[in-house]
Amino acid sequence: MWKSIWKAALAPVLRRPALFQVAALCFRTGPDGPEILMITSRETGRWLLPKGWPKPGHDAAGTACEEAWEEAGVQADCSRARQIGTYTYDKRLKGGVPVATEVHVYAVPVDSLKDSYPEMSERRRVWMTPKSAAAAVDEPDLKDLLRRFPELSHG
Repeated sequence: MWKSIWKAALAPVLRRPALFQVAALCFRTGPDGPEILMITSRETGRWLLPKGWPKPGHDAAGTACEEAWEEAGVQADCSRARQIGTYTYDKRLKGGVPVATEVHVYAVPVDSLKDSYPEMSERRRVWMTPKSAAAAVDEPDLKDLLRRFPELSHG
């Protein structure tokens, strides 16, 4: 009951302005259509896309590619990355306070995966169909974006 009261009445009034992150929806063409590279979070092992905070010296697409490299070992031509949508989630900051975070998602065509990359010992990575990737994540807007990826990738 408290959770529903929080979401319906208190959270909209007490929340801070939304934070901003950038995500890389890394993809390749598999034998049965597009495949999406999913990674696990470091703390909980939940499936997600590589993502992070904006970085000085990078535009949003460059930040997405940098996160894809650091978190999943993706090698890609970042000039081909393009924004395909957004989703929101509650980022838990230190102390457990949830803060609304808007994530801009960039489609990043993968040229290759490296076996050695900065966070290789902290995460797992797996290629999934868009349908499987959508089923693996918690965020409703991200689920929808992943399900719709085959049609979005042609636009």
